[in-house]
Amino acid sequence: MTRYFVWQLSIAMSLYFGVLLVLEGASKNTLIPLCIFFALSVVGVIDQLQKKHAILRNYPIIGHLRFWLEFIRPEIRQYFLESDSEKLPFSRNQRALVYQRSKNLSDQRPFGTIENVYRNGYEWLSYSNSPSQVVIKPNDLRVSIGSETCSQPYSISVFNISAMSFGSLSANAILALNKGAKLGGFAQDTGEGSVSEYHKVHDGDLIWEIGSGYFGCRTEDGHFDMNKFIHVASDPQIKMIEIKLSQGAKPGHGGILPAAKITPEIAQTRGVPMGVDCISPSRHTAFNSPVEMLQFIATLREKSNGKPVGFKMCVGKPEDWFAILKAMIETKLTPDFIVVDGSEGGTGAAPVEFIDHIGMPMRDSLRLIHATLLGANLRDIIRIGAAGKIISAFDIVRVCSIGADWCNSARGFMFAIGCIQSRTCNTDMCPTGVATQNQLRQKALDPIDKGQRVYHYHQNTLHALSEILMAAGLSHTSELNPDYIMKRDENSVAQPFSKNLMHMEAGALIDQSPELAFKADYQYLARAWRCANPSQW
Repeated sequence: MTRYFVWQLSIAMSLYFGVLLVLEGASKNTLIPLCIFFALSVVGVIDQLQKKHAILRNYPIIGHLRFWLEFIRPEIRQYFLESDSEKLPFSRNQRALVYQRSKNLSDQRPFGTIENVYRNGYEWLSYSNSPSQVVIKPNDLRVSIGSETCSQPYSISVFNISAMSFGSLSANAILALNKGAKLGGFAQDTGEGSVSEYHKVHDGDLIWEIGSGYFGCRTEDGHFDMNKFIHVASDPQIKMIEIKLSQGAKPGHGGILPAAKITPEIAQTRGVPMGVDCISPSRHTAFNSPVEMLQFIATLREKSNGKPVGFKMCVGKPEDWFAILKAMIETKLTPDFIVVDGSEGGTGAAPVEFIDHIGMPMRDSLRLIHATLLGANLRDIIRIGAAGKIISAFDIVRVCSIGADWCNSARGFMFAIGCIQSRTCNTDMCPTGVATQNQLRQKALDPIDKGQRVYHYHQNTLHALSEILMAAGLSHTSELNPDYIMKRDENSVAQPFSKNLMHMEAGALIDQSPELAFKADYQYLARAWRCANPSQW
């Protein structure tokens, strides 16, 4: 194979010059190339035996070029290419932060910030002149999920692994992620591909995501199967159940896993036949309206013996969200949590237009959902998770300050297990064995070593988060509010986040007219509220 070509050539040339040495005797023309090719052959053997770098196991010898280029790249980039902070979609600085924390290396930066602190949109935290002296332990940063109807509430970390399915990720990647989740006491979302045998090896906490394909709990014709659901949901490793209405990468769009890519393991995990395209419809068939969805959630909570049940969505039309909210008010049925995904999210492949221009960005969705839940007097009983380009502790602080209770990260944890952002996830040619089903490529990813990196990334990020909270005089993310975050507006004037947020008084959507509840700047939302129908989408 081409990725082994240099190593194979080195071995062949070593043998060739070795034979010449025996037949013709020692000479400069024989010894020098023999030493060079023999040394390269040894490097290739070492690359295959080591387990720290998946890229060297998949690309012996030539994989070193990547690390050499990484070493000299700061100078090349500084003078000829893009800046370290340019996001494509994650900047070199963001990736370096994850790599350093996952390897338990120092993440400190010398010589000051490279951010332009006077640019429009720059954000910062307002710290306190009286920082907290109470040391916050990473395991103390947790949130309880589960209303009074839950007999098995779950205490979730404020930082968890977002939805990524077995099938899109390799078996070794799933093993590594769940190993880290077990070590750190945080949760791994299964993605809609259901619970595989690889999710169960290390017994890390799981959030079972159920999409429109009902993988793991489906009938032969693709509809929801309650008996199969009960069987899977009874596993004590599954702590919460999440219904996926839509995802950030391609909201309102179904998916197809071609028959050629379906392995026996994927078929068994998802409950689909071999040799047939695996279809994820663009909408659910188990319910047809917001009211029916809430009834479905209540049934799943009961059938799972009281585990928290919620849904994930990327907001599209505001009236669709309002229809769900109205249904909660009318039926008195509520989810235990809502995961807010945004159009900036997405680990998998999707049509360009969907990636770039479909769906509401996460922070805008979060502001809308948080404010209107407060206006419906439901915010105290429904927890909110947020997902969408969350990498650092400041990312967590930002979204928690505008309404999130906890955060999920997908690509951050992909970086932790070795992803180099090659953006070949949909080709089955991932160079580090993260997003591929190719057996040879994924063997390069050592689950034990990478599981430790997942753990370190999580712990070190929460350690940084605790230091930020202490600097602000706080003890938990739940104490954050929009006034703690400052941002330069389009005129470069510093303003608190709260100035541009949609404010809504508690119970306003119940006690007041929509026009009064939404204030002057948001009358388009008042009109959307009037149009929303809880009996239909």
